[in-house]
Amino acid sequence: MDTVFALFPVVALIWSMTKARPLTAHVALPLAALCAVLIQWGYFQADALTLLANIIAGGLAVLTPVSIIAGAILLNRVLVISGAEQTLRQWLAGISPNPVAQLMVIGWAFAFMLEGASGFGTPAAIAAPILVGLGFPALPVALLTLVMNSVPVSFGAVGTPAWFGFAGLALAAPLRLEVAQWTALIHLCASFVIPVIALRWLVSWREVWQNSGFILMSIVSCTAPFFLIAQINDEFPSLLGGAIGLLISIWMAKLGVGLHQTASVTDRSSIKPPSNYALVQALLPFVLLIIILLVTRIPSWPFKGWLNDTSLWWQFGAIEVSRALVVAWPNILGTNVDWSYKALYVPAIIPFVLTVAIMSPILSLSKSQIYQASAETWGRLKRPILALMGALIMVSVMMQGAENSPIFVIANTLASVVGANWAYVAALLGALGSFFSGSATVSNLTFGGIQLTIATQTGLPVSVILALQSVGAAMGNMVCLNNIIAVASILGIQNQEGAMIKQTLKPLLVYAVVAALLGQVILTWLI
Repeated sequence: MDTVFALFPVVALIWSMTKARPLTAHVALPLAALCAVLIQWGYFQADALTLLANIIAGGLAVLTPVSIIAGAILLNRVLVISGAEQTLRQWLAGISPNPVAQLMVIGWAFAFMLEGASGFGTPAAIAAPILVGLGFPALPVALLTLVMNSVPVSFGAVGTPAWFGFAGLALAAPLRLEVAQWTALIHLCASFVIPVIALRWLVSWREVWQNSGFILMSIVSCTAPFFLIAQINDEFPSLLGGAIGLLISIWMAKLGVGLHQTASVTDRSSIKPPSNYALVQALLPFVLLIIILLVTRIPSWPFKGWLNDTSLWWQFGAIEVSRALVVAWPNILGTNVDWSYKALYVPAIIPFVLTVAIMSPILSLSKSQIYQASAETWGRLKRPILALMGALIMVSVMMQGAENSPIFVIANTLASVVGANWAYVAALLGALGSFFSGSATVSNLTFGGIQLTIATQTGLPVSVILALQSVGAAMGNMVCLNNIIAVASILGIQNQEGAMIKQTLKPLLVYAVVAALLGQVILTWLI
């Protein structure tokens, strides 16, 4: 019965957003959050004050995704208004007018690198508008970028899901590296399937087959260095793998390597390339983004510490503000629930707003154009704010109660039913965590402990089970409500969140099957 009540808000949410006449996300998610609150209070007998504190924390947590979305939309609108996006489209079409090449270079390799640098949904936020600008339809592009942005997620944001996500388990360095190695191997194998599934939303099977050489080489150019780097490090596989893959993919696209010749060569002469100065202007914002993200996220450099400095600077009642503008509300309403917002570290002001500020004079933007970009940004944020607030309150409430929380009730039921065959479903638990929390890192933080316990109880190798958790958390990125709402709002897609979940659920299940089979093969080999 506990499991039935724990699952009810999730089942109700999915049903309401995928039924014949679906509710929009900004209606369905607040209703699901209300349902979760009532069940926690009425059935699970949750402490009312702690429940209220979690509602407050969940509501305030919306600042993080909303500010990231706002920054991404603002940069996109500035590029459109200034004409830089048109220049970028001309250049990319000049590299290769072949749609498969464009999708793989931008939706796969470029997004792979961005995930390694930042995470937080940034890859889809940047890559999707570029692809739409090239003439691809918005909804399929959103689906493609969501699905493509799964393989690199385990080592996204300079490896945060790996080194920070499992930090609470106090893993020895060799074991942590072993987890990274198995994680990379599973992703490497899945990468031969997942990008192809994503491409099918925009191109035919015939086009996939005709350009299969390029697709395969573009995939391997990212995932081969990704896998090799993971053998020695768990911070830079996605970043360096993506950077190497992007350079190789662009080089191959320019030469037409592995591409259908009639599509990649005969049309190129009709494309007028932009001037070198205009191209530098159009590319500079992305170069700045990557440089700023790298500089502020490499742990061994001082900037990350400065932006996360929690030394108290100013206090207003219970609200604390640090020197690095980390706004915090510790012990909300006297409970052990905390909330904080790292204004300078969350990828919003830095790098998006900072990049816009630097680029405005370079792109010769007037005050009226900046105002127009800001107004358009706010216009796209109104409904996503309500949807995200509902999602985050639901997550915060359902995680209340530690090992007695609805989330853990669901997890424990799965573990007791599956038992020694846990490897078949371990990745799905990781995906469930990402679906709820919107973060592979939070999924690892939340479920890493239970995965470790199950591995110990069943005698399964800890490194393999944690690798399946990591892979699951990454593949859950494609069905994560936060990411779906974010990319939909950036592209101006309305009332399609339920349909998007339906579509991305299919590649998720394929990913889960691949992970389960590989996990079982690895276990058979090890045991």
